[in-house]
Amino acid sequence: MARVRKQPGTREALMQYAPIVVLEPEKHKGKWHEIFGNAQPIQIEVGMGKGKFVSTLARQNPDINYIGIEVIEEVLLDAVKRMNRAEGVPDNLRLVWINASLLEDLFAPGEVDRVYLNFSDPWPKTRHAKRRLTHKGFLDQYAAVLKAEGQVHFKTDNQGLFEFSLNEFSACGWKMQNIQLDMYKKLPEGNVATEYETKFHNQGMPIYRLEAVKPC
Repeated sequence: MARVRKQPGTREALMQYAPIVVLEPEKHKGKWHEIFGNAQPIQIEVGMGKGKFVSTLARQNPDINYIGIEVIEEVLLDAVKRMNRAEGVPDNLRLVWINASLLEDLFAPGEVDRVYLNFSDPWPKTRHAKRRLTHKGFLDQYAAVLKAEGQVHFKTDNQGLFEFSLNEFSACGWKMQNIQLDMYKKLPEGNVATEYETKFHNQGMPIYRLEAVKPC
Protein backbone atom coordinates (compact mmCIF):
# COMPACT_ATOMS: atom_id res chain seq x y z
CA MET A 1 0.00 0.00 0.00
CA ALA A 2 1.40 3.38 -0.99
CA ARG A 3 2.19 5.68 1.89
CA VAL A 4 -0.04 8.77 2.01
CA ARG A 5 1.73 11.91 3.15
CA LYS A 6 -0.03 13.70 5.99
CA GLN A 7 -1.31 17.03 4.76
CA PRO A 8 -1.82 19.87 7.22
CA GLY A 9 -5.36 21.18 7.36
CA THR A 10 -6.98 18.00 6.04
CA ARG A 11 -9.35 17.60 8.95
CA GLU A 12 -10.40 21.23 8.75
CA ALA A 13 -11.00 20.82 5.02
CA LEU A 14 -13.19 17.77 5.65
CA MET A 15 -15.35 19.85 8.00
CA GLN A 16 -16.34 22.01 5.03
CA TYR A 17 -18.04 18.99 3.47
CA ALA A 18 -20.39 18.28 6.36
CA PRO A 19 -23.03 16.83 6.43
CA ILE A 20 -21.88 14.64 3.50
CA VAL A 21 -18.81 13.81 5.58
CA VAL A 22 -20.16 12.76 8.97
CA LEU A 23 -17.71 14.23 11.46
CA GLU A 24 -18.73 12.46 14.68
CA PRO A 25 -20.18 9.22 13.35
CA GLU A 26 -20.17 7.36 16.67
CA LYS A 27 -22.94 9.66 17.87
CA HIS A 28 -25.26 8.19 15.25
CA LYS A 29 -24.95 4.55 16.24
CA GLY A 30 -28.37 2.96 15.87
CA LYS A 31 -29.75 6.20 14.37
CA TRP A 32 -28.33 6.33 10.86
CA HIS A 33 -31.82 6.41 9.37
CA GLU A 34 -32.20 9.83 10.99
CA ILE A 35 -29.15 11.03 9.08
CA PHE A 36 -30.69 9.90 5.79
CA GLY A 37 -34.22 10.89 6.72
CA ASN A 38 -35.71 7.55 5.73
CA ALA A 39 -35.84 3.86 6.65
CA GLN A 40 -34.12 2.51 3.55
CA PRO A 41 -31.59 -0.33 3.96
CA ILE A 42 -27.97 0.64 4.62
CA GLN A 43 -25.00 -0.78 2.75
CA ILE A 44 -21.39 0.16 3.48
CA GLU A 45 -18.08 0.01 1.64
CA VAL A 46 -15.07 -0.47 3.90
CA GLY A 47 -11.98 1.08 2.36
CA MET A 48 -13.73 3.23 -0.23
CA GLY A 49 -10.57 4.76 -1.73
CA LYS A 50 -11.44 7.27 -4.45
CA GLY A 51 -15.15 6.61 -3.93
CA LYS A 52 -16.13 5.71 -7.50
CA PHE A 53 -17.69 2.38 -6.52
CA VAL A 54 -19.88 3.56 -3.66
CA SER A 55 -20.96 6.79 -5.38
CA THR A 56 -21.93 4.86 -8.53
CA LEU A 57 -23.97 2.38 -6.48
CA ALA A 58 -25.71 5.25 -4.71
CA ARG A 59 -26.71 6.86 -8.01
CA GLN A 60 -27.92 3.55 -9.43
CA ASN A 61 -29.92 2.59 -6.32
CA PRO A 62 -31.70 5.61 -4.81
CA ASP A 63 -33.79 3.26 -2.67
CA ILE A 64 -30.69 2.15 -0.71
CA ASN A 65 -28.56 4.27 1.63
CA TYR A 66 -24.77 3.98 1.37
CA ILE A 67 -21.92 4.84 3.69
CA GLY A 68 -18.34 4.97 2.41
CA ILE A 69 -15.73 4.29 5.09
CA GLU A 70 -12.08 5.27 4.76
CA VAL A 71 -9.30 5.17 7.37
CA ILE A 72 -7.00 7.72 5.69
CA GLU A 73 -8.42 11.21 5.96
CA GLU A 74 -6.42 12.55 2.99
CA VAL A 75 -7.90 9.81 0.79
CA LEU A 76 -11.40 10.63 2.03
CA LEU A 77 -10.90 14.32 1.28
CA ASP A 78 -9.68 13.53 -2.23
CA ALA A 79 -12.70 11.27 -2.78
CA VAL A 80 -15.29 13.86 -1.80
CA LYS A 81 -13.56 16.47 -3.97
CA ARG A 82 -13.67 14.08 -6.93
CA MET A 83 -17.37 13.45 -6.41
CA ASN A 84 -18.12 17.16 -6.27
CA ARG A 85 -16.15 17.80 -9.45
CA ALA A 86 -18.02 15.00 -11.23
CA GLU A 87 -21.75 14.57 -10.66
CA GLY A 88 -21.89 15.70 -7.04
CA VAL A 89 -22.57 13.53 -3.99
CA PRO A 90 -25.89 11.62 -4.12
CA ASP A 91 -28.40 12.36 -1.35
CA ASN A 92 -28.31 8.70 -0.25
CA LEU A 93 -24.54 8.66 0.39
CA ARG A 94 -22.53 9.66 3.45
CA LEU A 95 -18.78 9.41 4.01
CA VAL A 96 -16.98 8.54 7.24
CA TRP A 97 -13.36 8.72 8.35
CA ILE A 98 -12.80 5.83 10.78
CA ASN A 99 -10.90 2.57 11.20
CA ALA A 100 -12.87 -0.55 10.23
CA SER A 101 -11.91 -2.13 13.56
CA LEU A 102 -14.36 0.33 15.17
CA LEU A 103 -17.49 -0.64 13.24
CA GLU A 104 -19.25 -1.76 16.39
CA ASP A 105 -18.85 1.78 17.71
CA LEU A 106 -20.46 3.09 14.53
CA PHE A 107 -23.45 0.79 14.02
CA ALA A 108 -25.97 -1.01 16.19
CA PRO A 109 -26.45 -4.77 15.76
CA GLY A 110 -28.38 -5.46 12.56
CA GLU A 111 -28.18 -1.87 11.31
CA VAL A 112 -26.25 -2.76 8.15
CA ASP A 113 -27.61 -4.82 5.25
CA ARG A 114 -24.41 -5.42 3.28
CA VAL A 115 -20.65 -4.82 3.45
CA TYR A 116 -18.50 -4.31 0.35
CA LEU A 117 -14.75 -4.98 0.38
CA ASN A 118 -13.02 -4.05 -2.86
CA PHE A 119 -9.33 -4.58 -3.58
CA SER A 120 -8.25 -4.26 0.03
CA ASP A 121 -4.59 -4.04 0.96
CA PRO A 122 -3.38 -7.68 0.99
CA TRP A 123 -0.80 -7.08 3.73
CA PRO A 124 1.29 -9.99 2.37
CA LYS A 125 3.60 -10.45 5.37
CA THR A 126 2.33 -13.07 7.82
CA ARG A 127 2.94 -10.81 10.80
CA HIS A 128 0.47 -8.33 9.29
CA ALA A 129 -2.34 -10.86 8.75
CA LYS A 130 -4.53 -9.22 11.40
CA ARG A 131 -4.62 -6.05 9.29
CA ARG A 132 -6.31 -7.80 6.37
CA LEU A 133 -9.96 -6.76 6.12
CA THR A 134 -11.02 -10.40 5.86
CA HIS A 135 -9.18 -11.47 9.02
CA LYS A 136 -11.36 -13.01 11.73
CA GLY A 137 -11.15 -9.84 13.81
CA PHE A 138 -12.81 -7.84 11.04
CA LEU A 139 -15.25 -10.61 10.11
CA ASP A 140 -16.49 -10.54 13.69
CA GLN A 141 -17.06 -6.79 13.35
CA TYR A 142 -19.08 -7.27 10.17
CA ALA A 143 -21.14 -10.04 11.73
CA ALA A 144 -21.89 -7.82 14.73
CA VAL A 145 -23.39 -4.99 12.66
CA LEU A 146 -25.02 -6.95 9.81
CA LYS A 147 -28.66 -7.94 9.90
CA ALA A 148 -29.61 -11.63 9.90
CA GLU A 149 -28.46 -13.17 6.61
CA GLY A 150 -26.58 -9.96 5.77
CA GLN A 151 -23.74 -10.37 3.31
CA VAL A 152 -20.15 -9.37 2.62
CA HIS A 153 -19.27 -8.96 -1.07
CA PHE A 154 -15.52 -9.22 -1.64
CA LYS A 155 -13.39 -8.59 -4.74
CA THR A 156 -9.61 -8.72 -5.13
CA ASP A 157 -6.90 -9.23 -7.71
CA ASN A 158 -4.65 -10.92 -5.15
CA GLN A 159 -4.80 -14.73 -5.20
CA GLY A 160 -3.05 -15.07 -1.85
CA LEU A 161 -5.51 -12.74 -0.14
CA PHE A 162 -8.43 -14.53 -1.77
CA GLU A 163 -7.25 -17.94 -0.53
CA PHE A 164 -6.67 -16.50 2.94
CA SER A 165 -10.18 -15.00 2.86
CA LEU A 166 -11.81 -18.27 1.83
CA ASN A 167 -10.21 -19.94 4.84
CA GLU A 168 -11.18 -17.15 7.23
CA PHE A 169 -14.82 -17.02 6.13
CA SER A 170 -15.06 -20.80 6.36
CA ALA A 171 -13.42 -20.98 9.79
CA CYS A 172 -15.78 -18.29 11.11
CA GLY A 173 -18.91 -20.09 9.91
CA TRP A 174 -19.87 -17.80 7.04
CA LYS A 175 -21.74 -19.42 4.14
CA MET A 176 -19.96 -18.60 0.88
CA GLN A 177 -21.68 -18.41 -2.48
CA ASN A 178 -21.00 -17.22 -6.03
CA ILE A 179 -17.26 -17.87 -5.67
CA GLN A 180 -15.46 -16.78 -8.83
CA LEU A 181 -11.79 -17.28 -9.67
CA ASP A 182 -12.02 -15.10 -12.78
CA MET A 183 -15.05 -12.86 -12.45
CA TYR A 184 -14.93 -11.51 -16.00
CA LYS A 185 -15.59 -14.95 -17.47
CA LYS A 186 -19.12 -14.58 -16.12
CA LEU A 187 -19.63 -11.02 -14.99
CA PRO A 188 -22.25 -10.64 -12.23
CA GLU A 189 -25.34 -8.70 -13.24
CA GLY A 190 -25.06 -5.06 -12.27
CA ASN A 191 -21.33 -5.24 -11.51
CA VAL A 192 -19.81 -1.85 -10.68
CA ALA A 193 -16.09 -1.73 -11.41
CA THR A 194 -13.64 0.12 -9.20
CA GLU A 195 -10.65 2.03 -10.57
CA TYR A 196 -8.33 -0.82 -9.57
CA GLU A 197 -10.65 -3.43 -11.04
CA THR A 198 -10.65 -1.76 -14.45
CA LYS A 199 -6.87 -1.34 -14.35
CA PHE A 200 -6.14 -4.94 -13.41
CA HIS A 201 -8.70 -6.39 -15.83
CA ASN A 202 -7.22 -4.37 -18.69
CA GLN A 203 -3.83 -5.87 -17.79
CA GLY A 204 -5.31 -9.36 -18.21
CA MET A 205 -5.28 -10.19 -14.50
CA PRO A 206 -8.07 -12.37 -13.06
CA ILE A 207 -10.46 -10.77 -10.59
CA TYR A 208 -11.49 -12.98 -7.67
CA ARG A 209 -14.91 -12.55 -6.09
CA LEU A 210 -17.14 -14.10 -3.46
CA GLU A 211 -20.25 -13.41 -1.44
CA ALA A 212 -20.44 -14.52 2.18
CA VAL A 213 -23.58 -14.74 4.31
CA LYS A 214 -23.41 -13.88 7.99
CA PRO A 215 -23.40 -16.92 10.31
CA CYS A 216 -26.65 -17.68 12.10
